Amino acid sequence: MNHLADIPLWIALPVAFLVVAGSSLALLGTIGLLRLRLFYDRLHAPTLGTSWGIGAIVLGSMLLFSWLDSRPVLHEALIGIFVIVTTPATYLLLGRAALHRDRAKGSANLPNAAAEGADPPKETAEDTVPD
Repeated sequence: MNHLADIPLWIALPVAFLVVAGSSLALLGTIGLLRLRLFYDRLHAPTLGTSWGIGAIVLGSMLLFSWLDSRPVLHEALIGIFVIVTTPATYLLLGRAALHRDRAKGSANLPNAAAEGADPPKETAEDTVPD
């Protein structure tokens, strides 16, 4: 028995919009991760793409399964909350660890080094993505 064939259009359209929007945001975050060259630049795109993308997908899933089960399905919100909280915190810790490493090395790859009159950041093998 296929319950998905019985979904009315007023449920299907918002669910489809949320899932497509969420997957598009996750894709944009992934493209940003691949296209940006320096590690510090790469920290931002996946954070926003993952947080907002997963949030939209979870909302769409909650809406669909709430209608299919004829009751509010809220336990999926925990997945969204955990992803939205842990992803930025993880990237913050990665950024701080990289900053600590680069300060210890005296690297010119520091985020504000160019603004402080230092040489512009030099790309190293670990900071670049092969084309």
